[in-house]
Amino acid sequence: MKMALQKLCALRKKRPGLRRDDGFTLLELLVVLVIIGLLSGIVGPQVMKLLGKAKGDVAKVQMDNIISSLSLFSLDTGRYPTNSEGLLALVQKPSDLKQWSGPYLNTESIPNDPWNRPYIYNQPGLNGKPYQLKSLGADGIIGGQAEDADITKP
Repeated sequence: MKMALQKLCALRKKRPGLRRDDGFTLLELLVVLVIIGLLSGIVGPQVMKLLGKAKGDVAKVQMDNIISSLSLFSLDTGRYPTNSEGLLALVQKPSDLKQWSGPYLNTESIPNDPWNRPYIYNQPGLNGKPYQLKSLGADGIIGGQAEDADITKP
């Protein structure tokens, strides 16, 4: 882009009768606007892809933190939180548990996923797993691809 501007300025210097304070012509301004438009059309979608991927990565890290807390809860109590207790059992003591020595998270509440929706906790999980932790991705709907894909652990 810098070279294009230098060439335009060089062309202006070669034309006789123009003073330095005459400004840019409409054609020169249009060329610059077209170049800026092309660059933003190419770079913009790439930046948005990276932003979507970053939110997915944040969700995975948050889920790993919650999973560590679930493991500590299980070590203390001998079980994972039930569906009715949910993830709230990691920060608030359920009334029927004597061995609870939480809170197991450093926050006062369960964090939402990067798209500001609560994580979905099911106990028992699928395929013999003790639980399932899930985020529905950017679209908030089951299924999807890329940033709309569901993130499920374990």
